[in-house]
Amino acid sequence: MGNLPTELDKTDRLLLNLLQKNNRLSAETLADRVGSSRSSVQRRIKRLRKEGVIEADLSVLSSKILNNRVQAIVDVKLESVRGELLDKFRQSMLELDVVQQCYYVTGEVDFIVILCLDNMQEYDQITRKYFADAPNIRRYHSSIVSDRVKVNLNVPLKV
Repeated sequence: MGNLPTELDKTDRLLLNLLQKNNRLSAETLADRVGSSRSSVQRRIKRLRKEGVIEADLSVLSSKILNNRVQAIVDVKLESVRGELLDKFRQSMLELDVVQQCYYVTGEVDFIVILCLDNMQEYDQITRKYFADAPNIRRYHSSIVSDRVKVNLNVPLKV
């Protein structure tokens, strides 16, 4: 993966806004919407992926597929944020498939972790192992999601 470009032009930003909403739009459709040629759009998208501007192409699953899954938002306060301990916690979150998102934040807590689990038994196992019994966790607090109102990772770019 290369370095991020120093500047995105108007067409790049338009493309990125469109792709964030629907990355399955055809090159023809994208070209029409940004006022460019199909081949130019394809080159731009290839470059944006190569440079790491587009990090991944994802499919957001419908809440219908969640069935009885448990989603939890967990606030985590560490005992110490010394480098190696911080890195150890980060690595543990990166390795867990049930972690959808993990943010190192300022304020009352150190991390906010979004979990998606099969059931409450899995929730109990994960929170016990990674939060309650982990040596560098001062405290944690979970909120169980009752309704998924909006989910996206869009970054609106000004054009």
